[in-house]
Amino acid sequence: MSAATQCSARAVPSAGRLLCSLPAAGVLALFALPAFAHDAAPTPAKPLGWSYPFACCANYDCRATHTGEVLERPEGYVIADTGEVVPMTDRRVKDSPDGQFHWCAHRSGIDAGHTICLFVPPRSY
Repeated sequence: MSAATQCSARAVPSAGRLLCSLPAAGVLALFALPAFAHDAAPTPAKPLGWSYPFACCANYDCRATHTGEVLERPEGYVIADTGEVVPMTDRRVKDSPDGQFHWCAHRSGIDAGHTICLFVPPRSY
């Protein structure tokens, strides 16, 4: 007997039909859940904080940097710890909502320490 026949209205009493529909409802609920991004800590410019885009982090890849961790040089933004240079025109460079540097990088694996996204404050002129 197929699953469709087992859960049909003729083969199962009303309480049984409810039980047959629960797995389907569970599967639909999984697809309806929102994707939560990792949140940046509140700052004076953004007292409620802000959320890193989902494409930039996996809930732990992003963090605010300390003074001197990201240096602005003629060749681009230099990540002091790794020496990686992210050109200013790179698509990974994003505007920082709170005016501070935030670095999103792989934490482990073959790409450990490589930049996913770099949030930069507005450039002075």
